[in-house]
Amino acid sequence: MEPFLPLVAQILEADKSAPKKQRHTAKRIFDRLVEEHGFDGSYSSVKEAVREWKQGNQEVFLPLSHPPGEAQVDFGYAYVDLDGQREQVALFVMTLPYSDAVDAQAFPRECTEAFQEGHRRAFEFFAGAPKRIAYDNLKIAVAKITGGRDRELTREFLRLQSHYLFDPHFCLVRRANEKGKVEGLVGFTRRNFLVPVPQVGSLQELNAELAKRCEQDLDRTLRGKTSSKRKLLAEEGLLSLPKQPFDARRVTQAAACGLSLVRFDTNRYSVPVAHAHRPITVVATVDEVRLVDAGKLIARHPRGWKRDQDVYDPVHYLALLEKKPGGFDHAKPLEDWALPECFDQLRRLLEAEGLGTREFIRVLRLHERFELKELRSAVEYALDIGVIDADAIRVIAEHRRETPVALFSLEGRPHLRTVEVQTTDVSAYASLLSGGDA
Repeated sequence: MEPFLPLVAQILEADKSAPKKQRHTAKRIFDRLVEEHGFDGSYSSVKEAVREWKQGNQEVFLPLSHPPGEAQVDFGYAYVDLDGQREQVALFVMTLPYSDAVDAQAFPRECTEAFQEGHRRAFEFFAGAPKRIAYDNLKIAVAKITGGRDRELTREFLRLQSHYLFDPHFCLVRRANEKGKVEGLVGFTRRNFLVPVPQVGSLQELNAELAKRCEQDLDRTLRGKTSSKRKLLAEEGLLSLPKQPFDARRVTQAAACGLSLVRFDTNRYSVPVAHAHRPITVVATVDEVRLVDAGKLIARHPRGWKRDQDVYDPVHYLALLEKKPGGFDHAKPLEDWALPECFDQLRRLLEAEGLGTREFIRVLRLHERFELKELRSAVEYALDIGVIDADAIRVIAEHRRETPVALFSLEGRPHLRTVEVQTTDVSAYASLLSGGDA
């Protein structure tokens, strides 16, 4: 075997740059030595040579000491049964290696706003921000690698860093083991917090359960530690959290199309038709999408995480339907609009009176100014008194919104009790009347 050992080492060394699933087995190396180099030894000797080479080339790691106030962050993936369907979620994990405290949260996907929101929640869970946080070279934070440790950071990461004032530390390329603590805890979280596969109705419910588990985990004392995680967490010396809360969001530019829809992150969201064909600023968090035109908030929607969805607000299209009432019954934005029963009754009465669909749309447009609960109350009252036109319903809604003026009272105003107001002597006006007669 001795003359063939350099060939075995050459093959195994070349395998380091090959795809993992297309690397040489001992059997394949044996076959190549026989076919290409006339090897006449046994397969077991080749197998033993491969085993010894791999043992001798395994990386050896140095045990590290973690000072207080440092953290590590990583994303992993897990599966949950979300509202009856199995979904893959991104698992954000932050740990403080000194105390071994860990915080884990689930998000629909690994993205900027999930990254920021994960930090914000973790800092609140730990009741402070770490002084130093280790990351791998994720694109959310790193725009460009400019050297061994030098990084050009993204604008949104810099905004997060400048708010909490922590010091970022990025691992060398392909050296994620520099933050091996958190990578191990991603697996720990999956095995201990998400087995069996959780069955939840929403990610909010799942995150509440994860927060509970992480809180309970603080009472554990690990081998080699002098105290529980909770007591060691108090020794971390974390930075105080700013009084102003951090706004975990992503801002981007888009444009409203002719359907009054704005595309963002694989989905489209509606805006009022008056803003169609205009540039729109999109402000997205993990929970909602806000749409801004010329500095004014014009629409807000729950965040959609599935693909190729159109998210409508029916009210956005009523101004257009008032001009084109013929499309009312076929308008896609109104398909799933569940209005109270009193609105159906109102429409039937309007059509019977010959006022038609346009007048009904005018009533619905009052929803631009009033909450649905307020408008429903006004419509029900209007039906009771037999008044069904849009102007009358508007007056009823405005009247009900007004706050009655209370009678003036001296109660609670003791300083006014000392003020004396003389009664007017109206007899003085009699001389004017007599003078007028003369």
